[in-house]
Order: sequence, then structure tokens, then C-alpha cells
Amino acid sequence: MLLDENPGTLIHHTIGNFNIQPDKQAVTRINDSLSTLQQSRELRMREAESSLRKLSRHLHSLNAQHEEAVAAHDSSKHAADMVELDTKKFRIAKAATELEIESERLESELEMLKERLADLEAQGLEGDEATRRERELDDATILRLKIYRSLGVDIEADDAGNFNKAVIRNSRKGDVHVVNIDPKFSRFFYSNYFWSTMQG
Repeated sequence: MLLDENPGTLIHHTIGNFNIQPDKQAVTRINDSLSTLQQSRELRMREAESSLRKLSRHLHSLNAQHEEAVAAHDSSKHAADMVELDTKKFRIAKAATELEIESERLESELEMLKERLADLEAQGLEGDEATRRERELDDATILRLKIYRSLGVDIEADDAGNFNKAVIRNSRKGDVHVVNIDPKFSRFFYSNYFWSTMQG
């Protein structure tokens, strides 16, 4: 079948009926996006390579430090340090136990002192009857000793508290007499003897 018009003319008119400008713009945008993606990909690749090089250097440094630490490690010194630490630990534990025992002892002593204080407070300043009598006897003894000393006589007691020796000083003559007191002689005898010695 023969066409009424020239095929070239028909094709030219047909092409003119197509609007390819939007498609060309879309292709341009796609090419721009692909270019941007390529640049971004190359940038990320360079950053990844840089990070990889840094990590490789850091790993190499750590490996070198590890090798130095392994070479410098002294197993015998480590064992000695562990033994020393164990010894210190046992000493501290022993000291803590001793402190705990001492604390319990002090607490017990404190309770006893509290009870003693309560008893003393209950007795008052004068104390109980036995204490008052003992103090009165002591006061009388102290008074007699002061009187003797003022006269130049020092009475000495032994370890049991018995007065068995007298030191008599004669200030006028400047001499000293030591008299051992024997219970078989009476107080009257010693009184006269002391007096005569002081006067002589």
C-alpha cells in the first residue's frame, strides 16, 4: 500500500508530536544525582580509608606495647608481690581481731566502772558505813603521824602496813636515831624512850 505522503515527512511530523523535554530534564537530574552520589561515595571511601589507617597504626602501637609488657613481665616478682599482699592481708585481719577483742574488754570494763559509779553515787559523798569507819581510822593515824613528824619522829611502815621502825631526829644535837619497834615492849616504854631521845 502506498502512502499519500513522503514517509520522511510523516516521521518528522510524528517526532514533532512527542514532547521529550521533560524526559531530558529527568535524565539530567538523574545524572546529577548519580554524580552527587558518586562524589559522596568517594568521600566516604576516603574517610573510611583514613580511619582504617589510624586504626591500623593504633593496633600496631598496642601490639608493640603488649609485646614489651610480656617481655618485661617477671613471674617470680609477681608471685612475691602476691605473697607479700597475702601476708599484709593476714596481718590486717589479725590486728582487726585483736582490736575487736580489746574493744569487748574495754566495753566490759566500762560496764563495771558504770556499776561502781552507780554504787558510789548511791552511797553519797561519805560512802558506806565500812568506808566511813576505815576513813576515820586512817584520818586518826595520819593525824598522829603528823604530830610525830612535827616532834622530829618519822614512823615507817613495812610492806604489810605495820609501823615497825622509827627515825628520831634531835635538832639540837643534829643526830639521828633509828629504832626498831618490837611488839613485846609497851607503847609506854617507846613513848618514854622517844621523848628522852628527843630531849637528850
